Amino acid sequence: MAAPIRVSGQTPRPIAGLALSSLPMKTACQLKQNRAMTMQQGISIKSMKKNKTKFRGLYLAVQRRSNSYFGSSGPFPSETIELFYTCINDKNLKQLAKLVSDDCCFNDLSFPQPFKGKKEVLRFFEELTAVMGKNVKFRILHVCEGDGLTAAIDWHLEWQGKQIPFTRGCSFYECAEEGKSLIIKEAKIVIESPIKPGPFALTLLKIVTTLFDDFPKATERFLKSPEAILKILLKIYNTFLRPFINPLLALCINLWKFRARLFAFAFNIIHHILKIFFK
Repeated sequence: MAAPIRVSGQTPRPIAGLALSSLPMKTACQLKQNRAMTMQQGISIKSMKKNKTKFRGLYLAVQRRSNSYFGSSGPFPSETIELFYTCINDKNLKQLAKLVSDDCCFNDLSFPQPFKGKKEVLRFFEELTAVMGKNVKFRILHVCEGDGLTAAIDWHLEWQGKQIPFTRGCSFYECAEEGKSLIIKEAKIVIESPIKPGPFALTLLKIVTTLFDDFPKATERFLKSPEAILKILLKIYNTFLRPFINPLLALCINLWKFRARLFAFAFNIIHHILKIFFK
């Protein structure tokens, strides 16, 4: 797991009436060790203070460690998120259930609707851990904390330590306090698409923005109630296009089903042959 980086808009407040000279020897030594550790990475605390924009995340991470010795330590969202992915990798659904709130909303943008409620979220992760098999694991690269008990991570999937293509993703979490621990209240997941449109995406965006600029009133109505516009288009489709397009679509779907069955049959044959020769 990567070391968490705390990104916050708030600067840690100094404790009034407390000087470094009044610290116990053990605490002062520990702070010196934290500073030495930072120096080994080639960045001194002094240089980080001068370049807060460039080293803000690392500076605040070290500052948070130092603050823990002043009595301000507590549960952090990064710890909850790291434990959450550890439970997924270990298929420990019992422990994972303790990290999800009853009203959790898990919005994976690969699905048309978010999973709402603890029951739906746990059912999704039960299916996910089942399809991951024995050797696929989540690999967390970075964990960044924000204000309001929020955290963001980027990750990818690995098979026996080797990265699987097109499995990179970013996840954004909002936690809530439950006793002395934090649990996940809301999550949004963005996963890398295997389709890479490249310059075509910019061309499509240009077409859309041009239409928006040329027809501002229609654009405002569409953005306020896109469902109403879609209903009108659906009526037009059902009246004029459906009698001609539906038979063609049905034929294409049947052809794709036949190809899918044929591909699955060929894959099973190849799989059994490989098991015979590579046992």
